Amino acid sequence: MSDAVKPKTAGGLGVGPVVSSSQLASGELPALSEVEFAVTMMVNAYHRWMVRCMAAAGQEGLSPLETLVLHSVNHRERSKTLADLCLVLNIEDTHTVSYALKKLEKAGLIQAGKRGKEKTAEITDAGRELCEAYKQLRDALLVKPVKELGQDEGELSRLASVLRSVSGHYDQAARSAAAM
Repeated sequence: MSDAVKPKTAGGLGVGPVVSSSQLASGELPALSEVEFAVTMMVNAYHRWMVRCMAAAGQEGLSPLETLVLHSVNHRERSKTLADLCLVLNIEDTHTVSYALKKLEKAGLIQAGKRGKEKTAEITDAGRELCEAYKQLRDALLVKPVKELGQDEGELSRLASVLRSVSGHYDQAARSAAAM
């Protein structure tokens, strides 16, 4: 076993880095494997949270992507194009966002509009009310308990900045892999 994946001793328990794939953690920068596993756990928990919070807010059956799209359309109360949404959410498969927009429109949460030749999406009153109900639940069920942990808000912002920065490296690596 290489030094990179040998279990570290934490209080004599033999607990090493928490990764999902020891072979990926065995090379250079094993901490990146720890980040990948933490992001995987975070994404899955976040998706589960969004679906259940949206159901508790009164709208069952929305996927995590549809929830993200709804909140993005509601953001700053400006109409958004499909391209705007895909860019902000870093989504390559535009058809998934297009489908989400159709589903949200059918549910009466957004409405289609036009900006020149481009189709836009705008929040409806029902969509705005749903986003507000989601926010209130989020404040009570998630924000309050996280604040009680005493996490430094500046540290959370720094972590978010690091993750956004690292995501750019994954995007570049994906482009490079696609060109091989």
